Order: sequence, then structure tokens, then C-alpha cells
Amino acid sequence: MIKCDARSISNRLPGISMTSFHVDSQLVFAWQAAHSIARGSPAPVHDRGGIRVDTRSETETTRWVFPRMCDGLREIAQAITAPRHVLKLCGTDEALRSALPDRWEIQPTNHFMIATAALLDPRPLAHGYRLEVHRAGPVNRASILAPDGGIAAHGTAAQTGDAFIYDRIETSPDHRRKGLGMAVMAALASTKESATTPQLLVATADGRALYETLGWTVLAPMAAAVIPER
Repeated sequence: MIKCDARSISNRLPGISMTSFHVDSQLVFAWQAAHSIARGSPAPVHDRGGIRVDTRSETETTRWVFPRMCDGLREIAQAITAPRHVLKLCGTDEALRSALPDRWEIQPTNHFMIATAALLDPRPLAHGYRLEVHRAGPVNRASILAPDGGIAAHGTAAQTGDAFIYDRIETSPDHRRKGLGMAVMAALASTKESATTPQLLVATADGRALYETLGWTVLAPMAAAVIPER
């Protein structure tokens, strides 16, 4: 079991360097395992220095996540020629691009993040909005309903013994700047069963800015590449 104090993550988790992005492979595996639970995907397995999930969804066949650059990533990138495969690296776009044949296309960068402070208590919901939280085993889903009954914001969390992860936190464009995303995060955080389990997520560039105001820290950029469908 991975244990850490998010306030001193760089000291308590060996292998993490905030400058070289050497993220602990156990932490990345813990995130992916919980992420697979949240998405209803197969469990991850170790593969050539990375973590593989055979998603077999309508849009994706397989994904690999690598905590750092290695020969295994280069080997897979050379071998794969078909679309619907995804390569991810805890590192920069430039580092990933350097390991790929030209057929691979870099995707927008995300950010692997960890909570390093308690989440702020949300403001009361605006008049007419209503929060609902539903639990199914290790997965919790929070939704905020607008006055007209539509979904204004929603998100998912999944927890294992090694990680508590947040996934797909989204607010509809017509309902932004009302603190609804923060309310969803707080509602999901309230379902966390262990105070010592690391809280993890992967954020877009816009999401990163929000989460940093809530006490989250970037462990590494997460570069991604795919082979486009022709």
C-alpha cells in the first residue's frame, strides 16, 4: 500500500523529482488502477516499463502510461502502426515526440497532480441548484442539477487502498463561475475513506489552474500521442 502525506510528497515518495519528472511508478500505477475502476475499464498490467490497459472501447484499443522515458516506450511506438492506441508519458511533449516515429501525433498536454492541502469548503449552491451523490462500490458520482433539472456539473471519484482519484470533473458552459466545480470536488472528497490515501487526478491546462487554487500540485506534465485515423 502506498502511504504519503500530500503536504510533503516530494520527501515522502522516493523517485519523485519536481524538475526531472521522475514520478514514482507505484503512484502512477495506483492512479491508473483507480482510474480504470472509475471508467469501468480492465485492470492495468505492467508492460515493458510502463502500464498497459486493454480498454477495447469504441475509441481506444489500448493505452500505455509510462512514468518515465524508457526503451519499452520506444519499442511499442515502433511496433504499433494502427490507430486507437495511446501512448502517455509523465514528461514533456518534446521528450515524447523524440521517441516516436512520424506517424504518431502529439495530443494536448495534461498534468498529473496530487492534493497537497485540504480542499476548501464550497460556498452554498446558488438558488435552485441541487447536489446528488451516488455510490456504487468504490465509485462515487456527484451531480449538480440546475433549476431546470438539467445537469449543470458532474464528476466521478474512485478509491482503492492506494489512491483516491477524481475523474471527468466538468461544468456545463452555461453554469460556470458559480463554484459548481468546487462543490462537486468537495462532495466527492467527503466520500474518501482514508485520510492518508493520496488524492490524484489528471487535469487539462484549464483544470490545472483551478486545482492549483485548491491546493493541488503538479507532479509532472502528462504528454500523450496517438496515430490519427485516416
